[in-house]
Amino acid sequence: MLKGKRKLWTIVGVALVVALIAGGAGAVVAMGGDDNEQPITGTALEQASQAALAHTGGGRVTETEVGDEESYYEVEVTLDDGSHVDVQLDENFNVVGDEADNDDVEDEGANDD
Repeated sequence: MLKGKRKLWTIVGVALVVALIAGGAGAVVAMGGDDNEQPITGTALEQASQAALAHTGGGRVTETEVGDEESYYEVEVTLDDGSHVDVQLDENFNVVGDEADNDDVEDEGANDD
């Protein structure tokens, strides 16, 4: 009888591990969005973050990407007011562009009567 219970618990344990792994992989894909997006890491992350924060005058880095379609590095900065700015950097961490979210502009027009 013990062998049967042990086998059952082994099967349950393996099934649980498989479910957790599959769920974790799904969460990573959901958080990452596009499969080709790679976050900036290591010292490059430090340099890109410093350049982006200097450009925006503060805030906090909330997302990064290497090999963005618009530049070599992209750093998303969330400002103190909650808005976001995507700062585009070249391979030497020079700012080559930026794009602010325009959610506020859309909201203002919605109340016009």
